[in-house]
Amino acid sequence: MKPIVTVTNIFPQVALDKLSSKYDLKMNRTSLTPEELKQKVLGSDAIISYLTDRIDQDIIARGTKLKIIANYGAGFNNVDVTYASERGIWVTNTPNVLHETTADLTWAMILGTARRVVTADRYVREGKFQGWGAKLFLGGDVYEKTLGIIGLGEIGRSVARRAIGFNMRTLYHQRNRLPKKEEQELNVEYVTFEKVLRESDFLTLHVPLTEATEYLIGNDEIALMKKTAYLIHTARGKVIDDYALVAALKEGRLAGAALDVYENEPEITEGMSELTNLMLLPHIGSASFETRDKMALLVADNIIDALSGKTPRSLVPGYPK
Repeated sequence: MKPIVTVTNIFPQVALDKLSSKYDLKMNRTSLTPEELKQKVLGSDAIISYLTDRIDQDIIARGTKLKIIANYGAGFNNVDVTYASERGIWVTNTPNVLHETTADLTWAMILGTARRVVTADRYVREGKFQGWGAKLFLGGDVYEKTLGIIGLGEIGRSVARRAIGFNMRTLYHQRNRLPKKEEQELNVEYVTFEKVLRESDFLTLHVPLTEATEYLIGNDEIALMKKTAYLIHTARGKVIDDYALVAALKEGRLAGAALDVYENEPEITEGMSELTNLMLLPHIGSASFETRDKMALLVADNIIDALSGKTPRSLVPGYPK
C-alpha cells in the first residue's frame, strides 16, 4: 500500500507528476476548514500545506502516521514547528527559489507607488484623461534616492542588487551585520534601526514573522520616517500595524505605501481601499509560473526525502536536525 500524501489545495501539475507514481495523492481544490484538516490528517504520511492552513497541535496530534508537513511557501508561521518536532515530524518550506521573483515584485511596487501607476491607470480607464498636463499625476523619483532594507536575507539582497542600477544609496538593518566584502558587493551600508527609518526615501521590509518582528513598524516607527517616504511590504502581514499605516497615509505623514501582505489577511484594514496613495496586492510575491513550479518541485523533493527515510533538504530555520 502506497504512503498517503494529502494536498490541501491546488498544486502545480509538474510536482504532482513527480509524486503520483510513488504515493497515493489525496487532492483538494479549495481551502480546507480546520475541521476538514483534522479529518484529512488521519492516515496521512505527508501533508502539503499552504500558508493559509493553520497546522496547530490539535491537527498535528491526529497525524499518527505523519512524517512531514511540507509548506508550499517560504513562510512557516502557520505551523506549530516546536510541537511537530517534539513528535518527530519534519517541517519544511521552500527557500532559495523565490527570492528573485519576490525582489522583482518589490521593485514593481517601489516604482509603481512612486510614479502612481495604479491610480493613473484607473484614471485613463475611467475616461478622465484629456491630454498631457504639467501637474498630472506627479510622483517621486527613484533614481539616486535612498533605499532602506530591513532584513538582508535572500530577498533583501536581491532587492539591493537591483538598486545598484538605480544608483541608489542603500542602507540596511538586521540583527547581524554582513561581512564587509558582501556589503561592498551589494553596495549597502549597515546602520541602526532608527537611522534606516529616518533616512530612507523607500523602506522595504524582508523579515520573517517572529516575536521580535511582530508589529516592528507602528506609530512610533512611522513617526521617524520622512513625510516624503514610501513604505513597501512583502514580508508577513503582522510585521506592520496596518491601522497605524492607514492613519499615517490619511494624514499625509507618509507619501505612499504598497502592501502585498496584511495584518489580518485576507481581510484588509478599514480605510485601505479608499486610499489613493496605497497600492494593494493579493500576496503575489512569488507568483510567476516558473517560480511556483520550482517551489512545488522542492516540496515534492522534501516529501520524497522524508518518506524514504532521509532528512528533508529544506527544513525550516531552527528546526532541530
